[in-house]
Amino acid sequence: MSTAYEMVIGLEVHVELKTKTKIFCGCSTAFGAAPNTQCCPVCMGMPGTLPVLNEQVVEYAVKAGLATHCTIARYSKEDRKNYFYPDLPKAYQISQYDLPLCEHGWLDIQTKAGEKRIGITRIHIEEDAGKLIHTASGGTLCDYNRCGVPLIEIVSEPDIRSAEEAVAYVQKLRAIMLYTGVSDCKMQEGSLRCDVNLSVRKRGEKAFGTRTEMKNLNSFQFIQKAITYEYKRQVEALEAGEKIVQETRRFDEKTGKTFSMRRKENANDYRYFPDPDLVPIVLSDTTIARLEGEIPILPDERKAAYLERFGLTAADAEALVSQREIADYFEAAAAHSKGVKTLAHLITSEVFRLLPVGETRIPIAPAHLGRIADLLEEGRINSGTGKRLIQALWEEDQDPEALAEREGLWQQSDEGVLRPLVEQALIENEKSVSDYKNGKRQAIQPLIGQVLKKTAGKGNPVVIRRLLEELLQ
Repeated sequence: MSTAYEMVIGLEVHVELKTKTKIFCGCSTAFGAAPNTQCCPVCMGMPGTLPVLNEQVVEYAVKAGLATHCTIARYSKEDRKNYFYPDLPKAYQISQYDLPLCEHGWLDIQTKAGEKRIGITRIHIEEDAGKLIHTASGGTLCDYNRCGVPLIEIVSEPDIRSAEEAVAYVQKLRAIMLYTGVSDCKMQEGSLRCDVNLSVRKRGEKAFGTRTEMKNLNSFQFIQKAITYEYKRQVEALEAGEKIVQETRRFDEKTGKTFSMRRKENANDYRYFPDPDLVPIVLSDTTIARLEGEIPILPDERKAAYLERFGLTAADAEALVSQREIADYFEAAAAHSKGVKTLAHLITSEVFRLLPVGETRIPIAPAHLGRIADLLEEGRINSGTGKRLIQALWEEDQDPEALAEREGLWQQSDEGVLRPLVEQALIENEKSVSDYKNGKRQAIQPLIGQVLKKTAGKGNPVVIRRLLEELLQ
């Protein structure tokens, strides 16, 4: 594909707020109830009903705005956004149009080239719509339990230039929402989902191309795949002389392709007007200061501390702070360890590999993982044994040093023991020896592997490599 183009992406992230009741009525927001059992005349939009704003919704939205460096409006209002769709029984959605609660924010993401700042245009509150379930026979069922569940919509500036940046942005946004406690952000349950607005243009051009919108992507993998496919589709269309149509598209998880759903509406089509049943939202400086005081230390602040205090890599620090419980665990383990860099790497590699998706509870005591890091730093075990110990403690937590002693897992660094095994490996692997002597330096790796195998994985790779290089000369 031509590299003459670049993608321009803006994201609209919908975050369901963690209130016990809906935004304008007392119906429960609990996930997983039987269809249409958490509805009332208010959230179904029956004639004569009056909505009453849930104060907790406003407070959560303000916290989200403060945590993303937004300006908080002292005066805002709610508007009716009119459209006809089966999942919207009222035929309008209560949202915010020209006076949102939060504006002009930003957050920083970690990219391969370093940190990048992504602007946030606005954060506004609104009610969720229902859920449509399409049957195998071609019919559609409507579950209205989700109608009226409170949302914030977080709209980014079109600052994103790759699928990787888009995923990093949503991951950082998710981390911030979890830290502030405004949402559980369970993407598999739809409490965090993303609309992707994407256009392409020739590199160096300033004007934006025609954008398409891909709706309701609820996993990082789907966001990545949808952007990759849609960028390719638009570039191929432009190179074939076709015009891009502004439209809403659906991402098909099975095929990995996007398909047209409908032509994209604009603000005029929605016929916004202030909701006549709801009074304006007026916030005092005292209220905003109180909410700001309730926000905990956020991911970026923790990341900066890890870089300065422990000398971690930016990538490891970013991964550790992505979930509050993981960061708490790391800090608890670091208090018991001298090898904090090694500890960080163990968490971002081995622990993350063992953690089920969506889980944050680590079954190993922080002090025990800290001790494994120290054993690695001291050279008493090698990386393979470290993995074995973590796996064993994952199934049954215990003192790792006592386990290593009992199972005879200490690293073998004695040259007198290792040299005969190295010599034997050289005799048994003539091709690798020949390749190494002919300039293929990577051929030493299978030789190291053969020696490690002879030591049941307990040999010191550093000593083994040194002996091999010495004998191969």
